[in-house]
Amino acid sequence: MAYTETVKFVTGDSLPEVTVNLKDSNTAASGKVLDENDNTTWAPINLTGAGVKMRIREVGSETITKTLTMSVTDAANGQAATDFPATFTTPGVFEGEVEITFSTGGIQTIYDLIKFNVRGDFD
Repeated sequence: MAYTETVKFVTGDSLPEVTVNLKDSNTAASGKVLDENDNTTWAPINLTGAGVKMRIREVGSETITKTLTMSVTDAANGQAATDFPATFTTPGVFEGEVEITFSTGGIQTIYDLIKFNVRGDFD
């Protein structure tokens, strides 16, 4: 499975906020020539009127442990964010899947996942 990045947390942390910039690998960004291997050439997915959520599970598991509603912070540029209020209560390696529900009712799931590496707190 492909991961876009790895975010590191400590159990019980509620920050930092995680921001995603959602892009369409089939459409060139304004003024760019589309290159399927270079995400800087991809157009942002317009999130106007859309809902975005992130579903989280432990790597290797099929059980979703959390579903977080993301706030659309810049619809035209495909940006959404969420914080993690006590989401990670145990150490481990987790993965998050981002799903967009458009105002038309259509659903698009981002193919690449976000990995979360969580270590235990000293307390």
